[in-house]
Amino acid sequence: MILSIFPLLALLAMTPAQSEPLAEVDGETITAEEVETALAAQFAKLEEQIYTLKRAKVETLISDRILAREATRRGISVPELLDAEITSKVALVTEQEIEAFYQTNRNRLRGDEAAVREQIRAHLQNQKLAARREPFLESLRSKSQVVVHLKAPPVPRAEVGVAGAPFKGLVTAPVTIVTFEDFHCPFCKRINETVAQLLARYNEKVRVVHRDFPIDTLHPGARQAHEAARCAHAQGKFWPYHDTLYANAPKTTPEQLRAYAREVGLDVSLFEQCFTSGSYRAAVQQDVEEGNRLGVSGTPTFFINGRVLSGAQPIERFVQVIEEELARDR
Repeated sequence: MILSIFPLLALLAMTPAQSEPLAEVDGETITAEEVETALAAQFAKLEEQIYTLKRAKVETLISDRILAREATRRGISVPELLDAEITSKVALVTEQEIEAFYQTNRNRLRGDEAAVREQIRAHLQNQKLAARREPFLESLRSKSQVVVHLKAPPVPRAEVGVAGAPFKGLVTAPVTIVTFEDFHCPFCKRINETVAQLLARYNEKVRVVHRDFPIDTLHPGARQAHEAARCAHAQGKFWPYHDTLYANAPKTTPEQLRAYAREVGLDVSLFEQCFTSGSYRAAVQQDVEEGNRLGVSGTPTFFINGRVLSGAQPIERFVQVIEEELARDR
């Protein structure tokens, strides 16, 4: 990955003046400005990838230095320090833990069962070690003077409308996460837990705004689910309906949508009138058109204070961007 990124950025540094023609078609010029404008999003993504790689390496080196200093202070080696403070204090994975993991995930597991169980054992043991290592490193780091000078690259910020859209959190929150979702998208369903964790972690500092982006070519039944959720929003129960849709996805026949309305306590007659009349058909389509304008091509797609983040990213990626935005707000 790095080998493909750096030559490209070196090439960017040597690009001609924006007005200089790069090509001509029947006397009509194609300028550097046209090309760079069209590729701005891709260039920004590459710069972000490079920054992410650098930031991860910086954090690794910081941890290495901190551990080395602590080991020297105690007069032992780093492996001995890790054994004393982490490995020796972590319990071994039990057969019950392996069994619980296996039963929960058995539909997704492939291969010889005995080999799979050994992989589960190693996975769970590494999780336990990481859970012990992180607070230990944080405790050491808090006693050191650590200053990170690496700056995030400037990133383009999209203007994303939120007026009238369902949201969680305070309007005054310094960080707004706009999510373009498809109720039949399995990755959207998976990321909901991450979003809930972010709201719990940041409390009044983060607002989450929902935008509709049913992908008709992939999920032809999703659009009516989005219209139904808008009808639930009209009665002040968008989020319970939202969560029920994901819990039962992709079951969204009209009869099932009415059943969900009853389940979350809507006035079913009002819901029926709203849904069958297509009251929010135009609103859902407006969200789709807004997503298309912003370059959304898949779900989930997030705009964190206008910064795009695509796909079901790990929570650490969201935390990194949110922390950068909070630091910027100070």
